[in-house]
Amino acid sequence: MNVFELTRKLVDIESVTGNEEPVGRFLYEYLSARSALNGGRVELLEVEPRRYNVFAHWGDPVVTLSTHIDTVPPFFPSRDEGDCIWGRGACDAKGIIAAMIHAAEALVREGTRGVALLFVVGEERNSAGAFAAARDPRGSRFLINGEPTENKLALGSKGALRFEVRASGKMAHSAYPELGESAIEKLLDALEKLRRMPLPSDPVLGPSTLNIGTIAGGRAPNVIPDHAQAEVFVRLTDDGLSLREQVRKLLQPAVEVKDVLRIPALHLGALPGLETTVVAYTTDIPAFGGTWGQPYLLGPGAIHVAHTERERIPKPQIEQAVQIYQQMVRQLLQ
Repeated sequence: MNVFELTRKLVDIESVTGNEEPVGRFLYEYLSARSALNGGRVELLEVEPRRYNVFAHWGDPVVTLSTHIDTVPPFFPSRDEGDCIWGRGACDAKGIIAAMIHAAEALVREGTRGVALLFVVGEERNSAGAFAAARDPRGSRFLINGEPTENKLALGSKGALRFEVRASGKMAHSAYPELGESAIEKLLDALEKLRRMPLPSDPVLGPSTLNIGTIAGGRAPNVIPDHAQAEVFVRLTDDGLSLREQVRKLLQPAVEVKDVLRIPALHLGALPGLETTVVAYTTDIPAFGGTWGQPYLLGPGAIHVAHTERERIPKPQIEQAVQIYQQMVRQLLQ
């Protein structure tokens, strides 16, 4: 299959997080059939029952091309329209997988050794595949992680601080509010404090941003609410430790703050000859913890259409990525 056919084939295999087995087995069989001719080895690495990372290498790994095989819901199949391939996972990250495979095969055909491919599960939820790979490193010195950057080398990526704000109150008849205590009013007061709170900034990554993603609570319109909660997500430009303590001091004890996730921001490697950018999203790179080598971040496609019904990837960018990945591998091997 050419790189466009492979992209569409991958998109058409539904792999919403938790259901990665079919696409993982396809990649294992596809790579096994092709790598045997070039002295490669392919492994199916169990992360959880019926969930597998796929690892292929030609010689001892020095540079590993890696991305994820899961997607967000809902699934919708591929179509080829204009100069783009559309479908769930087209840019996040199945077009990237296809480009990495074609780049690795081109390198191997010219006699290159030390290149590897690592495709992992679970990036869209909890990086389960990357954490599993971090417990089983294979000696790679460099990791090229693929996410949509429009083929620009990301000099950094923002981190993530996710927490829940929970408020408790006392139920009462809404005609007699003085007999109750509104959890929703407590929550609104806390969220207003969060909205006014200054956030850290970084000269490369820019400002941190805060999103109040969900709000829930109450029993009925005529009942003073005894519970309410909100989910909050901060895109970090630092490690998030001081901000986490700041949030606690600002809001507690009026409400409870429950930690859910903290991923530090990253400053990443640069290479000559590549256009650069900075991205606001998080990746699997922190979960690898440096165990697969110094990280770089680059991939075809635009993050602005990922996770949407308009997800697509430009075919010229897929072709360009095949060449860029080869260029990066050659530079790093030197």
